[in-house]
Amino acid sequence: MNTKKDSKVYQLKILLRDTKVWRKILVKSDILLPELHKIIQTVMGWTNSHLHHFIIDNAFYCIPDGEDYGLETVDYEKVKLGEVKNRIGDRFIYEYDFGDSWEHEIEIEKILPVEKGKYYPACLDGKNACPPEDCGGTGGFEDFLKAIKDKEHPEHEEFLEWIGGEYDSEYFNIEEVNEMLKEKDYGCITLFD
Repeated sequence: MNTKKDSKVYQLKILLRDTKVWRKILVKSDILLPELHKIIQTVMGWTNSHLHHFIIDNAFYCIPDGEDYGLETVDYEKVKLGEVKNRIGDRFIYEYDFGDSWEHEIEIEKILPVEKGKYYPACLDGKNACPPEDCGGTGGFEDFLKAIKDKEHPEHEEFLEWIGGEYDSEYFNIEEVNEMLKEKDYGCITLFD
């Protein structure tokens, strides 16, 4: 079990499957999986409006609902990331919104020492805007992008109105993301000792 003394920092790459959306983040190895879920919501740009789970070594890590989906279900509320994944190259899945089925492939790219004076979690890099909530998964997202980029598309105006007037699929602002991480205080800490 990790303690503050032996806690490490994981550099995670989060890739939203079947899109060009990704993020690189730093989190402490002793972060609880529910907190990791909230961090992923923030860095990706989701609104935490749907159910989610992690798929780790053929088990669902989530708040169990009593249903049997063919895999073991583990109550994740007290599970630390470093207890289930702790090597460079380890991968697991985070699925958000079971209707749209947004699957995020997460990989531990690096394991680093905790740096004094550094905030965790932190976003290091990323590319492209997160798809809008409830757009219909990757197929719906592709249709949405085609429609808003083509003024002649029959659904162009309807989609622009639905999204609130504009959507820049290439937008990603790392400063905004890091500020949100600090404001939301998802276990953000600064180590000075």
